[in-house]
Amino acid sequence: MAQAARNGVEQFVLERARTNPGELAVVDAVAGTRLTRAQVAVDAGRAAAALRDIGVFPEQRVMLVLSDTPAFLAFFWGAMWMGAIPVPVSTMLTDKDYRPLIEDSRAAVVVVSPDHAAQVAPALSDQPHLRVALVDGPDPVAGLNPAAPILAAAGDPPPVFPAGMDSAALWLYTSGTTGQPKGAIHRHADLGFLTESFGRGVLGMDSGDVVFSVAKLFFAYGLGNSGYMASGTGATAVLHRGRPTAGDIADLVSGHGVTLVFAVPTMYARLLSSDIADDSFASVRLGVSAAEPLPEDIYRRFLDRFGVEILDGIGTTELGQAFISQRPGSHRPNATGWPVDGVEIELRDPDGALVEPGSPGALWVAAESVTAGYWNRTDRNRTALHGRFFRTGDTFVHNEDGSYTYLGRDDDMLKVGGIWVSPAEVEACIVEMPDVLSAAVVGAADGDGMIKPRAFVIPASGAERGALPAAVQAHVKSCLAPFKYPRWVDIVDELPMTATGKVKRYVLRARPLA
Repeated sequence: MAQAARNGVEQFVLERARTNPGELAVVDAVAGTRLTRAQVAVDAGRAAAALRDIGVFPEQRVMLVLSDTPAFLAFFWGAMWMGAIPVPVSTMLTDKDYRPLIEDSRAAVVVVSPDHAAQVAPALSDQPHLRVALVDGPDPVAGLNPAAPILAAAGDPPPVFPAGMDSAALWLYTSGTTGQPKGAIHRHADLGFLTESFGRGVLGMDSGDVVFSVAKLFFAYGLGNSGYMASGTGATAVLHRGRPTAGDIADLVSGHGVTLVFAVPTMYARLLSSDIADDSFASVRLGVSAAEPLPEDIYRRFLDRFGVEILDGIGTTELGQAFISQRPGSHRPNATGWPVDGVEIELRDPDGALVEPGSPGALWVAAESVTAGYWNRTDRNRTALHGRFFRTGDTFVHNEDGSYTYLGRDDDMLKVGGIWVSPAEVEACIVEMPDVLSAAVVGAADGDGMIKPRAFVIPASGAERGALPAAVQAHVKSCLAPFKYPRWVDIVDELPMTATGKVKRYVLRARPLA
């Protein structure tokens, strides 16, 4: 039976514009622009008309290489409005990265922010499906056509495309931590489910909230935070197009009365190590963390200093947003949290059998928002999708109170002396140290070819770098079983990260021992 038409634009843009036209929807913190719900709808309609006028058809892809500005939301919703499929991608890539993404998606249009045009332009040549490349603004940049004249000349918006709930609404490319990024297809139905299950169900997000997400709109976490969840609940989204410093974040929060902050653990650690005022987050009722496990020490110190509880959780590009999360006022130490409403969790062994509570197992998730599949990747679909369930590639343990604890990626788990060791557990122990800003643990082979933990540590400002390796080893031995301590400790200035804030552990594993 065909499902009723329900384009996400109706639910997330037009209905709110009709019922609350003057409600503040978006603030561009850099430009100072403030847009109401009605203005967001007008901009989306104009973008839809412009895409139609340049010959884009329903179900063609519109790739967005856009900073966090109102233009991102206009083209995102505009593409969906006229039946095309927006494909947000990272603004932190090179032309060598953009070329295969444009080829794989068969994008008909690419829309780029001026700051990223030079990186995208070389990837545009010899793209047989590409109709036009636009740069946001009135002037051409790096040979790209300016979008402003096309938007100004656009006719009336087309009727909203009658997409069914099962129709593809957008694609999101995975961050590519283990190979070429894959295009995960999400339906219109997914946006409503994620907004209700996590936005309202866990965070209690509503029209009284002001949202700021350090995580950018191009990535699944940020798109939910500042994009459809804010729009669907009536919250105001504060956008910042650059890489904000700790001082920038403090100014944004206090200046706009932000109530919900979304970031990754590394940013929370940097806020703690900064000299911003202890009352910088007085307006914030909750912080949210994702991408990597939030160390217990950072949670506790942030709460003690700033008075803000941080909810840890896990989400994936394939699920769209957090599907396991801590709950406000119910923090469970050293756990990722509990399944959100509408999510079913199973932990399985390598043969697919269910494991007993308390035993590590591969995480399988069933939810309304599970990706419809990877574009053009039958091999990955057959290994990752199992009926209603998606196999995430993560290892978890089910605790007695019903919560779940993340142990690492399936291929990150280490077997040391015949016993499994979770890198996440060792990392959490290391970052408890006041002299450590961040850490990552991988496996390395000793002289006998046996795998042992190896730690890469970013020292905090003022730390004694020469003494830190021995201190790290001693600290881990004092708080964990001795066999889990890192045999090697590399002091580094930064960790290789994906655009979505995850450590590229394969890069660390490839580094030779000193």
